[in-house]
Amino acid sequence: MNVRLYLAMTRRKTIPDEQVLDALFELMMKTGPDGLTFARAAKASGLSAATLVQRYGNRERLVEATLLQAWDRLDAETKAADLEEDLSPEGAIKLLLRLMSPDTAERDATDGLLLLREDIRNPRLRERGAAWGRALVSALGRRLSSDPQEANTLGWQMVALWQGTHTWWAFDQTVAADRAIRQALEAWLKRR
Repeated sequence: MNVRLYLAMTRRKTIPDEQVLDALFELMMKTGPDGLTFARAAKASGLSAATLVQRYGNRERLVEATLLQAWDRLDAETKAADLEEDLSPEGAIKLLLRLMSPDTAERDATDGLLLLREDIRNPRLRERGAAWGRALVSALGRRLSSDPQEANTLGWQMVALWQGTHTWWAFDQTVAADRAIRQALEAWLKRR
């Protein structure tokens, strides 16, 4: 066997996938999925374009791997918040606010829409998003009602209000995002 080929086949990963995909996620937040090229990915990750092709195959799989890892992180954050926050309406608000960093609220409401578009277009990513939505609704619903049907309805309403308020906040940033969202959720809870 050719020595170079053998060494290439047995070489250990010098940068773990998790670290590579974190760097690529940050890059995609700036460029959108369409701006993720192997050349840009190589520069952002510290790996050569050839190594990235070897690991991920093509650009579509690279984008998908990056976004699947982002879903994994969001799933873990949601599960942790679900375990730690009180089973009360205030606990539901705190759970949602934990999932939205005030430091990245503007970026998430604007640049994040490009990633969401990719999540909706890709069937595998779309299913991950749908599964997360169902888990989040369940976590919120348990904090809002003991009746399963009402809990599901209220959970979906709260998620929609949370996401909608975040989006509209991006247009009129007169108060901090977490404050605007808290106020909207508290007002909704008083009216229901």
